[in-house]
Amino acid sequence: MFLLLLCVFLSCLPFYLSAQTDRQNERPIIGVLAQDVYLPQPNETAYIAASYVKFLESAGARVVPVMINQTLEEYKTLFNSINGILYPGGGVSIISSGYERAAKIFYELAIEANKRGDYFPVWGTCLGFEQLMYLTSKKTILAYTNTSGVALPLNFTNAEDSRMFKGFPAQLMKDLASEPLTVNSHKWSLGMLTYNTNEELKKFYKVLSVNTDGNVEFVSTVEAYDYPIYGTQWHPEKNAFEWTRPSIPHSPSAVKTTFYMAEFFVNEARKNFHKFETEEGESKALIYNYNPVYTGTKSAFEQTYFF
Repeated sequence: MFLLLLCVFLSCLPFYLSAQTDRQNERPIIGVLAQDVYLPQPNETAYIAASYVKFLESAGARVVPVMINQTLEEYKTLFNSINGILYPGGGVSIISSGYERAAKIFYELAIEANKRGDYFPVWGTCLGFEQLMYLTSKKTILAYTNTSGVALPLNFTNAEDSRMFKGFPAQLMKDLASEPLTVNSHKWSLGMLTYNTNEELKKFYKVLSVNTDGNVEFVSTVEAYDYPIYGTQWHPEKNAFEWTRPSIPHSPSAVKTTFYMAEFFVNEARKNFHKFETEEGESKALIYNYNPVYTGTKSAFEQTYFF
């Protein structure tokens, strides 16, 4: 009888393990990091561009704003309540700012969590990408590039076996490689020469694509080898949700790029099972408590959340 039960258990074990592996969080909540307003006004000292919120919501996530200048304990509590974090683009310092301090705390918490099997994804776009490079290398290593307001095709390097791009349709990958579907809005980049000579970056990040401004070849897309940490120097959210700059592509393939990138990262967040201690706490934290303001006539963003 014992042997019979043992056989039944062993025969069912692969299905049990598969079910555990395939578990998904169907209510993912992702934090988006705020940053200082350049010219603060009363009740407008920090902001988040609404396009990052729409980007994540379009793939089935809800969003919590991660405020700057909070205590370490407050950040730890929030970390254990959300399922991933996005560092958006912007114009603040990646060396010394409220944005940098919060990004560093969440980066270190994510590394620690992932080491103990608590899957927690991190995404950096543009400034967020640059912030990740600084946090990993602990050095100021960026080079000036003429890449402000230009859309480019991606020069793929190791994308075919990447986690980020493996779910993309073949035709979209062809379009990304041949059409200017990725908008760049930055003046600082991680040069490939720097990447290739920096051991911390080389062992941590796999380069998925590169680009050039005609003089400097720079890294444009990365994913970490051993952690769910991802970065794009370009802006996947702008194609579908920003209209203020002529350099932003809005073709069908450009818009598909937005949604496939969003779907990938939100699906990464579905692998995390952090949750708020109470429904009331969750409701109070969500970005639904704030109203975006139309800023398209005076800003690069159509809508902005101010805090």
